[in-house]
Amino acid sequence: MNMPLEHDHDPASIAKRLSGTSKHSYLRDFVYGAIDGTVTTFAVVTSVAGAGLPPQVVVVLGMANLLGDGFSMAASNFLGTRTDQQLLEKARAMEARHIKLVPEGEREEIRQIFAAKGFDGEVLERVVEVITSDENQWINTMLVDELGMSLESPSALKAALTTFFAFFIVGLLPLIAFMFGLVVPTESLWTYSVSLVLTAFAFFFVGAAKSVFVEQKWYWSGLETLLLGGIAALLAFLVSWFLRGVIS
Repeated sequence: MNMPLEHDHDPASIAKRLSGTSKHSYLRDFVYGAIDGTVTTFAVVTSVAGAGLPPQVVVVLGMANLLGDGFSMAASNFLGTRTDQQLLEKARAMEARHIKLVPEGEREEIRQIFAAKGFDGEVLERVVEVITSDENQWINTMLVDELGMSLESPSALKAALTTFFAFFIVGLLPLIAFMFGLVVPTESLWTYSVSLVLTAFAFFFVGAAKSVFVEQKWYWSGLETLLLGGIAALLAFLVSWFLRGVIS
């Protein structure tokens, strides 16, 4: 019964796994874009449709939101991810400079880091000697154990594209009923009700899909996202309702 697990932990499998490049998950970027796209589009639907405007206006403003806000979020995610990469590059250059200027001080930092992990005596000195004999390994150790940084950095472009497509595709669901209304005239209450149901489905779907990658039951993950997304959508509705009342 444990054979697959044991096979994954034989020497050859471990060596292969550790020598490979770790893959970054863009699940956070997907969830971030999908939830925000759904909330902001539904806010447009509630504010514009609630004012009694025709489906054409809802669709135009909704699409403008999907493209404009979607690109804005993707650009922000791109720049934020690039900033993290640049901070890592700056920290790496700083540690390389410190090793060159004050090598004994940097060795003492390695010594204290591993002493705090429980190493002492000759074993501790041997660890310090091995790590400081390789400058790249020395720098990596300082980045992780002293500065608390991750050596793996996601692709800024992939993060941005994931956010944009999740924002657009999932955020499109609240608009579908109004797009259908352009072809087949329907009652506004029916259209709005279908949009509400599709919005709830979008929230639940994102949460359920997330459960595939995390240790959480799909229905609990779906309900959690539905609850949090529903609160955000409700807040957007209340703000648009209040402002519409003030303006009128």
